[in-house]
Amino acid sequence: MGNLRLAQQAVSYFEDEYLCSQSVLMAYAPLLGINLKEAATIAAPFGAGISRMGWTCGAVTGALMVIGLRCGHEVGGDAETKENMYKIVREFIAEFDERYGSVECRKLLGRNISVPTELDAAREEGLFDTICPGYVRGAVEILEEIMIQE
Repeated sequence: MGNLRLAQQAVSYFEDEYLCSQSVLMAYAPLLGINLKEAATIAAPFGAGISRMGWTCGAVTGALMVIGLRCGHEVGGDAETKENMYKIVREFIAEFDERYGSVECRKLLGRNISVPTELDAAREEGLFDTICPGYVRGAVEILEEIMIQE
C-alpha cells in the first residue's frame, strides 16, 4: 500500500471522527499485524496533543507509535536497534517540524485547546476540520518517505 493510499486512509479515519493519533496508527494497523480496535484503543489517549492538553500533535504521536511497532527494540539491551529507532524518530520530528513549524498541537492550531474557551474557539473556527486533516496526511507522507529510506 503506497503512501497516497495510506494517507487517504488515515484522513478517512479522521473524517470518521477518530482522533489524529488513532487515524495514523489505524491506517498502518493491517501492515503492523494489529487490528483496528487495538490500534484505536492504544492511540486514544494521545489525540488532541495528549488528551486535549495541546502538547505533541496526535498525528505525530500516532506516527511515533508506527515507528515503534516497525523499528522499536524488543530486547532491553538492544542498543543498536534502539539507536536506529531514535534516529528515525528524530528524522520524523525534524521533517514534521520543518514542514509545519512545530510538533505541538497548540502551536499548530494557534489555540491552547486545554483551555475550554480556546477549545470552543478552535471548534467554532473549524480548525479540527480544516487544519488537522493536513497534519494527519502529512504525518503519513513523512513516515512513508522515512520508511522507504530505512
